[in-house]
Amino acid sequence: MDDSAGSGRVPPSGGDPALLRQKYRQERDKRLRPDGNAQYLDVTGDYADFADDPYLEASPGGRPRRARVADVDALVLGGGWSGLQMAVRLDEAGATDFLIVDQAGDFGGVWYWNRYPGVRCDIESYIYMPLLEEVGTVPTEKYAGGPEMLAHARAVGRHYDLYSRALLGTTVTSVAWNEERSRWAVATNRGDLLHARFVTVGTGPLNRPKLPGIKGIESFRGKAFHSSRWDYGVTGGDWSGGLDKLADQRVALIGTGASSVQILPHLAASARHVHLFQRTPATVNARDNRPTDVEWFRGLEPGWQRRRMDNYVEVMAGRPVEVDLVDDAGTEMGKRVAAVARSGPGGAPDPAAVLAVDLGKMEEIRARVAGTVRDEATARSLRPWYGYFCKRPLFSDDYLPAFNSANVTLVDTDGRGVDHVTERGIVFDGVEYEVDLIVYSTGFDAVAYTDKSGGYRLTGRGGVTLGEHWRDGMRSLHGMMTSRFPNLFIIGGVEQAAISMNFPHVASRQAEHVAALVARLLREGVAVAEPTAEAERRWADELARVHVDLSRYEAECTPSYYNNEGALDDRKPTVAGGQHGGGPIGYLAALQEWTAAGADRDLSTTTA
Repeated sequence: MDDSAGSGRVPPSGGDPALLRQKYRQERDKRLRPDGNAQYLDVTGDYADFADDPYLEASPGGRPRRARVADVDALVLGGGWSGLQMAVRLDEAGATDFLIVDQAGDFGGVWYWNRYPGVRCDIESYIYMPLLEEVGTVPTEKYAGGPEMLAHARAVGRHYDLYSRALLGTTVTSVAWNEERSRWAVATNRGDLLHARFVTVGTGPLNRPKLPGIKGIESFRGKAFHSSRWDYGVTGGDWSGGLDKLADQRVALIGTGASSVQILPHLAASARHVHLFQRTPATVNARDNRPTDVEWFRGLEPGWQRRRMDNYVEVMAGRPVEVDLVDDAGTEMGKRVAAVARSGPGGAPDPAAVLAVDLGKMEEIRARVAGTVRDEATARSLRPWYGYFCKRPLFSDDYLPAFNSANVTLVDTDGRGVDHVTERGIVFDGVEYEVDLIVYSTGFDAVAYTDKSGGYRLTGRGGVTLGEHWRDGMRSLHGMMTSRFPNLFIIGGVEQAAISMNFPHVASRQAEHVAALVARLLREGVAVAEPTAEAERRWADELARVHVDLSRYEAECTPSYYNNEGALDDRKPTVAGGQHGGGPIGYLAALQEWTAAGADRDLSTTTA
């Protein structure tokens, strides 16, 4: 999408593209900040309490245990979807001598942490929840709730006997390459000393909470927590609502992302009053959830989940398919874009037509707000003015109607954010809003590099840290391996690989790829495998060859983690800009081609 798209082509709604884009730029400029991603606070030091695990004591990882000293073939860091799939594929490949380590008290990853009221998946459960066929789980709804996600993760752990090979409630403190032993040495906060030939990192982008850089957070005298550390001891109730302890409480909800959209309706139903503090309004589509037809589900042919996952990415990539198996609001937008993407002469790309679809869709989103929220001033503030793909699209049938409740007040900061926190509440524009509870629904540090995301020091050959190694930008082979860090594999990363809106899909294929490679290296007695500098250059060239330049579109976007909070000159590419330009389909095809012919060429190996 480039500036040629402002040529006067009229979106389906009849809006003027030039005027709409001018409005987008005006709203973007209000929100641009010179500190970019640095505006957020790290949950350490004075803010470490916001990262504490409120669920640990009642979880398997909360049980007392002795420190472990172990030497294994593989260490799997992370027990969410990426780590679980990695462990399962290692097991299936015959590389069964492994341990899983996760700071969470149980398996589940983001679904262990996100237990707030209303939490549920916004991607279809049948493609999002991995290993459904293998484990036998039947989701109860098309978009299942958080408790089902957590229960399924636990079921995977039981089905594959992973609990006996897991150190849960255990925080890794350092991961260091031992040159003499050709092994990784891993230390933990529970006194464990683990050595492993191979380490896989699947801690993912959704585990480390981030806080807004608001002055005075620590001064508040009431209760406060991050949405990913929900305290039902404070609110009462459970994920389905019934937050009875808030009946006489005034609550501040900060943020308008995926969590807030799900949380607000339950706060509105229970609290005395709710103030939602908004910097940027969300794009909220209809959800249209429904129960699973169990008879249909049990009648699916073997291999159905892989086919359904593949069908989803094909639809989202604009490839022709006989039927859209998922067929929801997400794929509907994908089909709209695909229908016009190559409508130029001779099937050439038509950026103007694509932008018209985007503008038209956002007009529909704004019309939905106007048709739902009764107060005109509130409705105006809830209308998003940016491109559809600038921020994560959200889905809810309950969020917008919540603003019709008399006990819900939208505090629109018009892009500024709140001024500061006091002992009694939150100040914006000279007005202090006194509250009893503050919920920071401000998401995760989704673009942090692997070591920061994991919260440990990762050092390779010569004591160089991963941060130092990538100081001038990431270099890798397939986004999973990097020179000077032998026998290390990153699963589910967001740069130099590919991600899908259905995040577990690509991670599942990466896990299969790595498991097969590790099993081969073990069979062949390889002690050290490391990508060569030439291999990294070759992959960089491939990424450059297939790169899709979205910089003009992203430059007009409102700041978010999608575009590095508007810092487009940052050395770290944007989420879309750092991926394989062929998307999941092109990336996975490149992995398959490499498996057939590239390993011997691109890996420097030594035998035991």
